[in-house]
Amino acid sequence: MSGTSNYVKKEEINHLNDEEMSKKDTSQEEVKDSANLLPNNTTGEENNASDPTAVNKTQSSAKEEEETEDYYYRPEDFNLTEKDLQSLNEFDELRIEVDPKQTALRIDKFLVDRIPNLSRNRIQSGLKDGHFLVNGLPVKPNYKVAAGDVVMVFMPKPRAQEIEPQNIPLDIVYEDEDLLIVNKKPGMVVHPGFNNTSGTLVNALSYHFKDLPTSFNGSDKPGLVHRIDKDTSGLLVIAKTEHSLTHLSKQFYDHTIERTYNLLVWGTFPDEEKEGTIRSMIGRSAQDRRVYTVLPDDATYGKHAITHYKVLKDMRYVSLVECKLETGRTHQIRVHMRYLGHPLFSDAMYGGDKILKGVSTGKYKTFVENNFKICPRQALHAKSLGFEHPVTGKWMQFNSEIPQDMQRLIRRWEDFLRYG
Repeated sequence: MSGTSNYVKKEEINHLNDEEMSKKDTSQEEVKDSANLLPNNTTGEENNASDPTAVNKTQSSAKEEEETEDYYYRPEDFNLTEKDLQSLNEFDELRIEVDPKQTALRIDKFLVDRIPNLSRNRIQSGLKDGHFLVNGLPVKPNYKVAAGDVVMVFMPKPRAQEIEPQNIPLDIVYEDEDLLIVNKKPGMVVHPGFNNTSGTLVNALSYHFKDLPTSFNGSDKPGLVHRIDKDTSGLLVIAKTEHSLTHLSKQFYDHTIERTYNLLVWGTFPDEEKEGTIRSMIGRSAQDRRVYTVLPDDATYGKHAITHYKVLKDMRYVSLVECKLETGRTHQIRVHMRYLGHPLFSDAMYGGDKILKGVSTGKYKTFVENNFKICPRQALHAKSLGFEHPVTGKWMQFNSEIPQDMQRLIRRWEDFLRYG
């Protein structure tokens, strides 16, 4: 979401100055009378909004009322106090125009797909609190968006989290005045988040390095240019100056950064598919909001993702694969490998923590279960990283060893293939 603009939606500031706004704004009772925009309480998904004629009439009426006034107002147009102005700055604003091809869909479901970082519960709460407006009016969670609707979102900005510096050892591969390269261990969260407020890479960076740049990546992510999942190991570049942060971030944006991953996946690839490129749209799954999935090419949400892969070793039941990322989407490799029918070994979120190749009985079952214990995470390692130095312009290339849990896992599969 973008930061709050200099113009504020008039409905949004009703709660700030009721006495001033009563002269300019529609009363709450009048708003409630807009029956089709504030659907009646129902037990199902059916509501008055299903009548497009009624909705269009109500929306047209609302638009006609607005024709004589500015749709947005400046805070200085009202006698707002400093406290009022401060509260306005605590909101993020987002404008969403509903696609002309959009079919009728509950607004809470619609917004979950459009705003991935908001849960459905938080969206429903925001709808009840009036933080979501459709064509200038509040709606209930069971309102169904229609083609041409304009949805305005006013949600409280995440409160800045104070980072606690923690003396956590770091595996620093390289460091100079402008940047450093860290080899992250599996199990370490990159930056604080829900239920992960300490023990993160950022907590360690805050202890070992002072004044890391946070100009646009958030005060809770000092120095971070990119990230990898908690249970993924490997290389990360950290910016030590504002210039480095900007320069390196642009390289990621331009897809000029070289990133190579090693991973162990279930199954083997046919000879004609041992090397290839996956191009797809990736977005959150409608069935499980925690995971991502490959979307149809004509999907109206999601992000374009490109992964180049090559099989390094075929071990009959599993394969060691190298992936080079052209884009860096959330869970990209894990999603693309599952899409090919080869989930990462031991990846519980994407179905790789089950026996997907071979029998599920006897010694083989015991062998695989022991492998899960040896590597109780997705077998994924960010092995190499290449980029242009933000100051010298020199190309820099870094490589890292596959961590011990994955090395042991690969040796065991090699031995099983050799000795049975």
